[in-house]
Amino acid sequence: MAEGDADILAAAIAGNRDAFEALLRRHYDRIHGLAWQLTGSRADADDITQDVCCILAEKLSGFRGEAKFTTWLCSIVFNACRDFRRRRKAFAGFTDRLAVMVGLMDAPDGRDLYDALWVKSAIARLKPDLRDTAILVAGQQLTHGEAAAILGVAENTVSWRMREIRRLLAAGSDAPE
Repeated sequence: MAEGDADILAAAIAGNRDAFEALLRRHYDRIHGLAWQLTGSRADADDITQDVCCILAEKLSGFRGEAKFTTWLCSIVFNACRDFRRRRKAFAGFTDRLAVMVGLMDAPDGRDLYDALWVKSAIARLKPDLRDTAILVAGQQLTHGEAAAILGVAENTVSWRMREIRRLLAAGSDAPE
């Protein structure tokens, strides 16, 4: 790191907003480029880069200088990409299980991609309490009682929400019956 970079880094760690902005400007292309290489997608790299900038604001004060700043930064980007892939994989599995649950995916018939996109879109449009319930029950495969404990509601409420989710998804489905 050049001498000027060390000064900017020290000031950013101390909480100087202008220094933090300068640090981000100097390393933004590196963050984005690495994220793009790791994901193969510019859109995903854009999202990950935004996440890394937020993570950096939280974690910068923890930088102890045991490694070069760029090495430390690359490890943050790498971990963010890994977490992004895990979330995407978990969400894809969740939507597949939910699609089976509401009867959209009985057997492969060439409509799988359409159905998967429809389910993802439908889930995104659910009210937050229904979406959270669906994620815990269908996505994480928790029992209604376990989900109720996490959500701080009665088990009967979780059961009602799951019936409501099935009803809403089935009503919005234009899949053949």
